[in-house]
Amino acid sequence: MKVPGNTIRPGNVVEHQGGIWIAVKIAHTQPGKGGAYLQVELKNLLDGRKLNERFRSSEKVDKIRLEQNNNTFLFAADDMYTFMDAVSYEQIEISSEFLGDKALYLQDGMEVIVESYEGKPIGVELPKTVELTVMETEPAVKGQTQKSSNKPATMNNGMRVMVPTFINQDDVIIVYTEDGTYAERAK
Repeated sequence: MKVPGNTIRPGNVVEHQGGIWIAVKIAHTQPGKGGAYLQVELKNLLDGRKLNERFRSSEKVDKIRLEQNNNTFLFAADDMYTFMDAVSYEQIEISSEFLGDKALYLQDGMEVIVESYEGKPIGVELPKTVELTVMETEPAVKGQTQKSSNKPATMNNGMRVMVPTFINQDDVIIVYTEDGTYAERAK
């Protein structure tokens, strides 16, 4: 679907220069001379390259709709992660290189959304939060809880997360998958 270049918004997926790109940041610019344009930071969905482009309202770009399928994470073997489509029960494998840091959050039976373009997976959307168990952290020091401070903790998946001082070893906490920060103690 062709759309004017100045209507691109963060999160939109477009075809540009023979690749598939997602808009990360946008900035409307009106220079003193000439017409207004939209400065867009694009990230290639296949290889991760970044690109800054200017789009004017007169330019047309191809906006792409990605297929989104609910999948369940099954298991990891070597550097491949296996997911099963919730509707067709088809299994797909995605490499750890492609998943990057997202692989740390995967847990058996986790529901994820696999985004694909023309049948090829190009993205995995995780739940907003996951529950992790604290494997190692420093014990709380008396009086330290009076002021808000954090301490490092190692999770059961190997991640290090800054947690409040009242969190102890073997506590289960909720962590945001977007940036790996502490959300709250699990109930």
